[in-house]
Amino acid sequence: MPTKQIGVTPPLLEKPEPPAEPTPARVTIRGTAHLPRRRLSVPRSVRRAAGPVGLVVLWFLGSVTGVLPESVLASPVDVVRQAVELTKTGELPDAIAASGRRAATGFLIGGTVALSLSLLAGLFRLGEDVIDSSMGMFRAIPWVGLIPLFIVWFGIEETPKIALVALGVTYPLYFNIYGGIRSTDAQLVEAARMMGLGRFGLIKYVILPSALPGALVGLRYALSTAWLALVFAEQINADAGLGYLMSNAQQYFRTDVIVLCLAVYALLGLACDFAVRVLSRRLLSWRASFEGEA
Repeated sequence: MPTKQIGVTPPLLEKPEPPAEPTPARVTIRGTAHLPRRRLSVPRSVRRAAGPVGLVVLWFLGSVTGVLPESVLASPVDVVRQAVELTKTGELPDAIAASGRRAATGFLIGGTVALSLSLLAGLFRLGEDVIDSSMGMFRAIPWVGLIPLFIVWFGIEETPKIALVALGVTYPLYFNIYGGIRSTDAQLVEAARMMGLGRFGLIKYVILPSALPGALVGLRYALSTAWLALVFAEQINADAGLGYLMSNAQQYFRTDVIVLCLAVYALLGLACDFAVRVLSRRLLSWRASFEGEA
């Protein structure tokens, strides 16, 4: 007897998906694509010089048009002419040399005092308790107001001029170096101790490198303050220097000589600031820092 075969419905076979159509290649016609525009880049040196040059141009235009009379402010042409004459006679180089010696001597004295006090106050708690509060109190006294007292103490020779410059240099250097030492990361100090560094190695390899950025900032402030203090110091019965030229020019209402001396002060300060900036780039090349957006 033939057996009835129970029909088993075979599984439906899935239809194979049709092959994907190949995407057409994108053809870019040269000249129609949106190419990124090239930005016109101006060198930074040109941009930095644009401000001072623009001020000189405005000064020249004001003098030519009569907005700035010669009795109020001499024109840039007269200032340059006077600079050439004083250079030929040797008065301007001698004045710059005399002022430079005062500024350098005062800076060395003030820098030595500031470095010693900041290290003592920053590295030791006893030094902080004894020194820092006193420095904070003396900083509140305007150092320009000490000129009469310096004249009483030191006379009217070179000593009060150098002392005023040294005093002006001490405060910015001290507080920046002290702040840099105390801003050292405590975890970094603890890690250095766990690695076996002693006190001298900790100061040399951890604390002082951490304080270096603050010290360089203080150096920039101190150098600018040194020239500022010298402007006041050379008004104390000076017989040489840029302040001496300014005092003589004031008696005869020579605004060209006065502006020339002020311009020389500014250029000397700018040169010192540039030197510190170059020094900072070399000493802090290991430190990644934000340099501003392009």
